[in-house]
Order: sequence, then structure tokens, then C-alpha cells
Amino acid sequence: MNQQVCGTSEITGARFTIHPMADDFVSIILGAIEETDTSKVWRETDDVSSCVRGRAVHVFDAVKAIFLNASKTGKHVVLNATFSNGCPGDTQGDVYLSENDERMNEAALSEISQDVAVHFALYPLGSKTYMENIMDQVNDAMEKGVKTKGVHYATRLDGDAHDIFATLERAFYNCQQGDSSHVVMTVTMSANSPSKKGEK
Repeated sequence: MNQQVCGTSEITGARFTIHPMADDFVSIILGAIEETDTSKVWRETDDVSSCVRGRAVHVFDAVKAIFLNASKTGKHVVLNATFSNGCPGDTQGDVYLSENDERMNEAALSEISQDVAVHFALYPLGSKTYMENIMDQVNDAMEKGVKTKGVHYATRLDGDAHDIFATLERAFYNCQQGDSSHVVMTVTMSANSPSKKGEK
């Protein structure tokens, strides 16, 4: 019997969808993908979602770029993403693990200022101290000034998209460096929501 064991791969992956709340959603999605340099990740898009895989630094870079390239249109855009590292049998695209640390989209994104609201949840699978690991990352977000409150089954973050993505990437990395054999993180991110207008 061929048994697959978590933690056998260094590949990080993200499966995500972008939801622009606009009539021209197709052009916004395709335009955001086209503007993003995905040369350092394995990428596949179908009629349901997109997937990028490779080194974590480039996976987060690509997802961040696609989201910000969509949200800079000013339209209400929502990102739903699941990040994973340590998935058993995850080897397709492992050639991208040899890429260096240079983020291909960071320079282009630096001029984009975007406030976002986020719900995220961490799942350090296989960890005997998973709650402590999760709380360490929640406390880190609080220290960085982006955690606003806990919500059922998630933690809420509010702030600049660059700070938020940095916090998410750091939380994912820290859990990965702990005793977890397979780390999963779910993220729902909203930009330009009309419900934010007029809030006190």
C-alpha cells in the first residue's frame, strides 16, 4: 500500500478565487492576472478557481499582486484563498523550488495603497500545541496593530493590504517552522466594500 505522509514536500500552494462586484468582473479578473508576474510559480486557472504553487515567498507575492491589481480598479473585490504547506504527495511543479527570493511583483505593488478587512484562520495540522501556535500568531498581529478582534472560527484584521499580507505570510511561516507537519490557512479579504462607507 502506498501511504502518503504529511510534510514530505516543501512546496507551498494557494487555491483562490477573486470576486469583483462589478458587471465587468471578467475583464477585472483577467486583467489582474495578466498584470501579475507569475514566472516563479506554477499556475493553473479553471472555471472555478486559480492555483499557484512553489516557494512560499512567491506564492504570497503572486496572490497579493492579483488581488491588488483587481482592487486598484476601485471596485469592491473579495479574495477567498486557502494556503497549504506539507500536503502529502504535493510534488508537481517542484522545479519552482529552485527560484531565488526576489519577489517579482513587489516593486510594481509598492505604489498601491489599499485598505482591507480580513478574516483568517490557521490550522497547524499534526501539532500537539496547535492552540498555542495559533495564539502566538494572533498576538503577533495584535502587536503589529492589524488585529482588531476575534470572530467565530477566525480572527479579524484591518489595515493596509501590505501590512496585512506581511502578517499573514509571517503567521503561515511561523507555524510552518513549528511542530506542525501540514499547515493550512484560510483567508477572506475584502477591499472597497460599500458597507464601510459611513461607518463611525
